[in-house]
Amino acid sequence: MIHRLMNNNITSKDRDVLVKFIQNTDYFTNGKKVKEFEEKWSTWVGTKYSVFVNSGSSANLLSLSYVKSIYEDGEIIVSPLNWVSDVTSILYNGFKPRFIDINLKTLSMDIDKVINSINKKTRAILITHILGFNGLKKELIDICKKKKILLIEDVCESHGATYKGKKLGSFGNLSNFSFYYAHHLSTIEGGMVCTNDRKIYEKIRIMRGHGMLRESTDTNYKKKICKKYPKLNEKFIFIEPGYNFRSTELNAVIGINQLKRLNFNNKLRNKNHEYFLKNLDKKKYFTDFDLEGSSNYAFVIIFNKNYRKISFRKKFERILFKLGIEFRRGTSGGGNQLRQPYLKKHIKINKLNINNFPKTDIIHNYGYYIGNYPNLSKSKILKICNILNNIN
Repeated sequence: MIHRLMNNNITSKDRDVLVKFIQNTDYFTNGKKVKEFEEKWSTWVGTKYSVFVNSGSSANLLSLSYVKSIYEDGEIIVSPLNWVSDVTSILYNGFKPRFIDINLKTLSMDIDKVINSINKKTRAILITHILGFNGLKKELIDICKKKKILLIEDVCESHGATYKGKKLGSFGNLSNFSFYYAHHLSTIEGGMVCTNDRKIYEKIRIMRGHGMLRESTDTNYKKKICKKYPKLNEKFIFIEPGYNFRSTELNAVIGINQLKRLNFNNKLRNKNHEYFLKNLDKKKYFTDFDLEGSSNYAFVIIFNKNYRKISFRKKFERILFKLGIEFRRGTSGGGNQLRQPYLKKHIKINKLNINNFPKTDIIHNYGYYIGNYPNLSKSKILKICNILNNIN
């Protein structure tokens, strides 16, 4: 039995569209197709603006670089159950990560603990919507507005998930998406930064393209800067410390084509997820997730208390490996980022008290995900559940 984390996410239709485009154009870098994809993605998410970049990690770094353009230092509240770029983007921009433990029902930060951790040094809250679950609550949105704290949503794994009927990614001051091969929508590699704020949009565009003024779409702003620096070539005025995070027309063409079937595929994924949870042994595995608004990315497997033993874990992994069921322990990012060696070079782990994140450590030690994709049959899901349920 072979069950990969992802299967056939770049289809023959995607390839056909891409080949046709290549045969009929001689312009491949950031251009009209990128702009078209950005506009269509904005419409789909429900934001005014989107900026297409070369990865979700680049989207994270750009968002935190925007925060850096406002504040010299301070704290960013973030979950230890995260992809590495969420944390390193904070570090590279000179901020201190303030880690908050998760809620097992959503795998996102415990909102009550987030609110209690806000202080005068808090510059932004980076909330990651893990594996298709919604992590937002009204209390978080309200306090961010009240205290003028930037809210950044990481929606890399949760395309189409909603809160109160609105898509995730439309609530934050900025939101980040990833279009990596295995995600709901894939451009093979790619990402997006979304916002409803025109000033943020313009700055993100500029920082994406080397920090060059010419990347701005604001004509009046460009005239103002050119007038201020008359001795500079207006084509090469670097107004922000930027990067080259631009993507290509090729990636955009794939994204535009995939967007046509994204809603349909998400419905199939959610049906698969519900069927998986229905047939999973609730004595062995945690199934009490908050599914409201979810857009499932992968099947989450968490051992219940009586099965959180190294012996059971070893047997579980041995059986899945033998049967060809691909898995990831610790879910996305490998679990608790505080236990990763790179952090020790940047912050004093002992001061954080590494053992103060018990829910995150449950996922780190006894949490997994396996693949869920649109063409997965019920019979295969049931077969996988039977295998999992019979592990003793």
